[in-house]
Amino acid sequence: MTTLQELTERVTQAVGEDAGLGKSFKVDLRGEGFIHIEGGAVSNDDKPADLTVSISQKDLKALGKGELNPMTAVITGRLKVSDMGLAMSLQPQMQALFAKLG
Repeated sequence: MTTLQELTERVTQAVGEDAGLGKSFKVDLRGEGFIHIEGGAVSNDDKPADLTVSISQKDLKALGKGELNPMTAVITGRLKVSDMGLAMSLQPQMQALFAKLG
């Protein structure tokens, strides 16, 4: 299993100078830590964000590999989002980021 530090480094490389999200974004890894993205800054701080996604690391990797459908994940509770409208508007950027983590 990938450590939180390794996953954070991969996110940092994937984000580069700017994630292109235009909003702050936090991934709550359900007891395994947090990854907070704001512009090009990536940290493990549990700071407020415009959009918070709650998902296990295993399911995050499955999303990235295309093995888990995002809507199925939401319906089954494997993926929770703080703002569905914002999540839908950022879906292409989030999917591109998740693909780099898969």
